Amino acid sequence: MLFAYDMQHWLTFFTAAVLLNIAPGPDIAFMLTHAVRGGRASGFAAMLGIWTGALGHVIFAAVGLSALIVASATAYTTVKFAGAAYLIWMGVQALRSKGALNIDSADAGPGKAKAPLSRIFMQGALIDLLNPKVAIFFLAFLPQFVEPAAGNVPLQLLLHGVLIIVTAAVIEPPLVLMGHAIAGGLRRSPNFCRRLDRGLGAFFVFIGLRLAVSED
Repeated sequence: MLFAYDMQHWLTFFTAAVLLNIAPGPDIAFMLTHAVRGGRASGFAAMLGIWTGALGHVIFAAVGLSALIVASATAYTTVKFAGAAYLIWMGVQALRSKGALNIDSADAGPGKAKAPLSRIFMQGALIDLLNPKVAIFFLAFLPQFVEPAAGNVPLQLLLHGVLIIVTAAVIEPPLVLMGHAIAGGLRRSPNFCRRLDRGLGAFFVFIGLRLAVSED
């Protein structure tokens, strides 16, 4: 029967999905930083971008494209260095900023326009899509929940991948709202914004370099 799973299956899966979504990482850092600096709209734009990138990887895994990328040393290396270069570029732009947290405009200063929501969205999507380790994760994680008697394997992979994003849709919006609320008047402080930019910039440079030198 299609998608016939027992309660133990769902308990195990959703426990893992919740733990994955609350684990600190570049995705959470990207969302919270934009929520703190740019407000709810910026935080939600970042969040939707991250979800879009994750959905792309889920679809790739379901149709086998991720497996092809991982199997090809050239394709994997190309995607890895493209992702590392993008993360490092974002980090450097944030480090050079004057407190506007506008990663696309290094000379934007306090009081100037924030990054357009569409750019924040695209940045979030690219953070996921250009990270081959995300592809490897979905290829390693999703097959653990495939049941031979539950029907079409690609559809099972797609179902569980989408449910991971659905789980994120429950957990992450409150985090964005919390980041926005905590920031309050601090986002009007140029000094606070500069420190926020520096922290985010250093974090992205670090994970970009770590991705570039990784051997797996």
